[in-house]
Amino acid sequence: MKLACTYENGNIFGHFGHCEHFKIYEIENGEVTRSVVVSTLGNGHSALAGFLQAAGVTALICGGIGGGAKQALAAANITVYAGCSGSADEAVRALLNGSLAYNNNATCSHHHNHGEGHTCGEHGCDTHTCGTCGEHDAHTCGGHDAHTCGGHDAH
Repeated sequence: MKLACTYENGNIFGHFGHCEHFKIYEIENGEVTRSVVVSTLGNGHSALAGFLQAAGVTALICGGIGGGAKQALAAANITVYAGCSGSADEAVRALLNGSLAYNNNATCSHHHNHGEGHTCGEHGCDTHTCGTCGEHDAHTCGGHDAHTCGGHDAH
């Protein structure tokens, strides 16, 4: 099994989509047998799911994460343990011994649920995945699926 953590200076990086490095752990018989820090090569947000899938990763420990990235990871069959912080190595040990505290509803500071009267352009969408917007499921800002932020009026 391969497990990845968003990674910066030994700690879990707090925003999946802006992560510049992952620490990838190889796990055998419940023990870490090898780990390596890899660059995301400038990939961001939903593209990171393909990056992790290509690396053979089947689980991810991260801080905040948006809805579109969660969907992309689920489509890549990668289990997400979000809302984590602190030492990456300690989080992996906690996951392996069944004591990892995580919150899969954790989002990055700019990812949030929007109420009525919201215009997506209000939260600074450019080309990142926004999360959940009112009655819509995850959508991509400037994207192609459910709707484009800034490209519609309040809903």
